[in-house]
Amino acid sequence: MVAVRASIGLVEANTKVLFSIQVRSCALELGQNGTDALGRLYDLTAQRLVRYAATLTHNQHDAEDAMQAAIVRISTNPKGLMEAWHPWAYLLKIVHNEALKIVRRKRPFPLSPTLPDTGDESSNQQSDAESRNSIQTALRKLPTAQSQVVVLKIWEEMTFLEIGEVLGLSPNTIASRYRYALQKLTQHLQPLAKEVLHG
Repeated sequence: MVAVRASIGLVEANTKVLFSIQVRSCALELGQNGTDALGRLYDLTAQRLVRYAATLTHNQHDAEDAMQAAIVRISTNPKGLMEAWHPWAYLLKIVHNEALKIVRRKRPFPLSPTLPDTGDESSNQQSDAESRNSIQTALRKLPTAQSQVVVLKIWEEMTFLEIGEVLGLSPNTIASRYRYALQKLTQHLQPLAKEVLHG
C-alpha cells in the first residue's frame, strides 16, 4: 500500500513538473517566434486559467474574459513571461489581476455565482456530476480569498510559497486561508459524505 501511494505521488509530481516545463517551453517559444506560438500556450493553459479566474469573478463569461485579457497582455509583452522565474505563477498572477479588474468594473451589479464545468457529463456519470455540483456550490459559499487558495492548492497543485507569489501574500497567510477553507468545506460537504457512505 505504501509503495502504491509513493508511486501515485511520484506520478503526480512528474505531471506537475511536466506542466511547468511545457509552460516554460511555450514562454521561450513566444520570445523567439512571437505571437505565432501563442496558440500552444492557449491550448495548454486556457481551461486551468478560466477555472482559477472563476473563483474571483464567480461568473464563467467574466472568467473567460479575464483569461483572454491575460493572453492578450502576454502577446503584447511576451518578454515578461519568458523571463519569469516561474512562468505558470506569473501567468496566474496576470489572470488574477485581469479578473480583479473585471470584478471592480462590475461591482455595482450582482454577480452570478457560476463556476465553470470541469468536464463532460453523460447520463452514466450523474452521481459524479451531482458530487461536482455539490463541491462547486460549497466553493461558492467560501470567501473569494479562501476559494482561490483552494483552487490553486488542489487543482493546480501549487505549494503555499507558489500561491503566495501569485497572490502577493506570505505562505503563512496562504496556509491559514487554506486551513479555514477546508474547515468550511468540510461543514458544507458533510451531507454529501454521509450520502456516499450510506448510499
